[in-house]
Amino acid sequence: MKWLHERNDDLVEIQAEIVVERESQKGIIVGKGGSMVRQIGTLARSDIETFLRSRVFLDLIVKVQPDWTKDNDQIRQLTSQT
Repeated sequence: MKWLHERNDDLVEIQAEIVVERESQKGIIVGKGGSMVRQIGTLARSDIETFLRSRVFLDLIVKVQPDWTKDNDQIRQLTSQT
């Protein structure tokens, strides 16, 4: 998660990154015209709203970070951002 902000009107704003290793994976996650990332966001937002018991605005960013799964420092950095 990049950031989370709770507004005064009980709306929680969340910006999160989906990290992939290759451009081809990014294309799969984004989907044609953004359809797949939109579907991922809709399902995730619903689960998060249930968990937080609050309305949520979820902004998803798909980011390519080559070979991150083979680099312990990058894994540590990604997991410590939560």
